[in-house]
Amino acid sequence: MVAAFALVGCTATPPPPLVPSTPGMTVVPKEKQNEIVVGVDDVKGGYNPHTLANQSTVTTALSSLLLPSTFRTDADGSPRLDLDLVVSAEVTNAEPYTVTYTLRRDASWSDSAPIAAEDFVYLWQRMREEPGVVDPAGYRLIDDIASREGGKVVEVVFTRPYPGWRSLFHNLLPAHLLKDAPGGWSTALADSFPATAGPFAVRTLDQPRGEIVLERSDRFWEQPPALDRLVLRRAGQHDTIEALNTGDDQVALLRADSIVTKDIAELAKTTPLSSTVVPRPEVVQLLLRPASPRMQDVRVRTAVMNALDRDELIAIGARSGPSANLRADAQVIPPSKAGYTPTMPAKAGDPAQLLTEAGYTRPDGGQWGRDNTTLELTIAAPADVEPYVAIANQVQRQLSLSGIAARVLTTPANQLFGQDLSDTAASKESIDIAVVPRVDTGDSAAVLASAFGCRPSPEDGGTPIPANLSGFCDQTVQPVIEQALSGEVLLADALRTIEPVLWQQAVALPLFQVADLLVTLPTAGNVTSGAPFAGPLSTARTWRREDR
Repeated sequence: MVAAFALVGCTATPPPPLVPSTPGMTVVPKEKQNEIVVGVDDVKGGYNPHTLANQSTVTTALSSLLLPSTFRTDADGSPRLDLDLVVSAEVTNAEPYTVTYTLRRDASWSDSAPIAAEDFVYLWQRMREEPGVVDPAGYRLIDDIASREGGKVVEVVFTRPYPGWRSLFHNLLPAHLLKDAPGGWSTALADSFPATAGPFAVRTLDQPRGEIVLERSDRFWEQPPALDRLVLRRAGQHDTIEALNTGDDQVALLRADSIVTKDIAELAKTTPLSSTVVPRPEVVQLLLRPASPRMQDVRVRTAVMNALDRDELIAIGARSGPSANLRADAQVIPPSKAGYTPTMPAKAGDPAQLLTEAGYTRPDGGQWGRDNTTLELTIAAPADVEPYVAIANQVQRQLSLSGIAARVLTTPANQLFGQDLSDTAASKESIDIAVVPRVDTGDSAAVLASAFGCRPSPEDGGTPIPANLSGFCDQTVQPVIEQALSGEVLLADALRTIEPVLWQQAVALPLFQVADLLVTLPTAGNVTSGAPFAGPLSTARTWRREDR
């Protein structure tokens, strides 16, 4: 079924290609269409950029074109005020620490509702309360949000100084449509955009057919894009390469393996094209969860980590593609980001000795167990999301060779991040190892606090509880994490203290940073890799079709 959205005055049911959808629209011959077609791996649903479950190349692309942000990432990786939405944003009070945003009066959603303070409030409340969100630590520092001048002046009050505040309020969502919608946050942007506020609007979003068509938005209040239309089209990687060869696709953005990389190189011998590696803000990692009763003992976690062949896991996941050159040998900062320094120590501790010290035995070289119960670990990965499922299966095979029984559990991503990994209570069915992404939204101090920090219990206001997917909470490093988040110490200095502890605690084993391959034909003008972690389509507003 084709899901269509009447965001730019179009009819509810999309017509066949080149048939006008609005009275008076002229049919444009294919060779004269002012459009660019981008070949992608998938367009499947789940487009909320704030949830771990929805992270993908297409989600990043759509959010950058359809949702408003207070800041965008500049070419050097620094945050830049987005003047499409914000007139000014600055710290206006030191005590309490307050940031004031002044929004443009003409900035509005595609249904004519103004972009206003309620959109800030909605995102803040959801980011601090919902499980499975991306880097919520900065939002948890917000104490209150006040509105003035009809919602166009927004005052955000923090509980403490937060120098990373520019990383907040990216990709605002239409609160007036979502706050009371059935299903609420859990279904927000599951398969549609109820309203947009960018240079493009959704013409059609057809997941079964594998095509998303964006058209220039006539409701956008700033400089319109040069293109009339931008098409994202799903195909197998071989078919996408063939579409580049025939010119049916002008751009491709693929998670390439060694075969695809070779095929692109062969195509370049006969077809003028350019290719660029584009790292995503996503590191593939294994979480060895202290929240699980079977993994509470650091000796067991260390034994499991040391029993794994990390090089083989990276090879399985990266498939000798661009990601293979982005090995993640640090716990917080991804390899392509400024400030990255490898911190991974050499393996220390024999797995068999560690398990023996933890009270386990392995009779006759069989499986490890204790108290007449076999040690069996549950390895979880988001269903149908690669490379996570492939790596989970390989972890299971590697552990079995060491006598550690394991089973792989693949569940829908929304359930995995929203339920299974959010419950830190000990349970017989708890997840022991999770193969999941670590996502960097711009402020690495917030990544640190979100991935490894504690937070006060709401019940008593002071007892620390885990605030992350692993269920890790260490009071020896928590003060340093908080100091890094509030800017009292430099992040680099904090990481010199914290990273050795994280490795010693064997909570997370990072593998590699995911990267896409951007391939561009000369018929697509002004196409670049974009600012770091923003994605190539963040620049689509300036793209041009050169062969019309």
